[in-house]
Amino acid sequence: MTDKLRLDKWLWAARFYKTRSLAVDEIGKGRVLVNDQPAKPAREVGPGDTITLRKETPAMHVRVIAVSAVRGPAPVARTLYEETPESAAARAHAAEMRRLAPEPAQAITDGRPTKRDRRLIDLVRGK
Repeated sequence: MTDKLRLDKWLWAARFYKTRSLAVDEIGKGRVLVNDQPAKPAREVGPGDTITLRKETPAMHVRVIAVSAVRGPAPVARTLYEETPESAAARAHAAEMRRLAPEPAQAITDGRPTKRDRRLIDLVRGK
């Protein structure tokens, strides 16, 4: 293992993105920051760097522990980084809020009639 690696390769090897081209696209859109700075795909990252990924609503902040140019199994990929405690807490809180949120469909009172509603409508119309 080397001590520096391209950002897109590292994101791919750490299994944040399925392909390097997806990682390049997300970096280009500004959704990946290195040490709170916008980065380019060729930016080299090494142990100690902080990477912010905005894939989901609370951004994920990870600290690079190791670099690997090969994409291995998920348990090995998890050894390449460590999520910050603040990021883990924020993501857990967001997941809990999503779990406790009311079902959106319950607020809908009108809409397409059910089969039972249609039968009642047909009965009223005399069909």
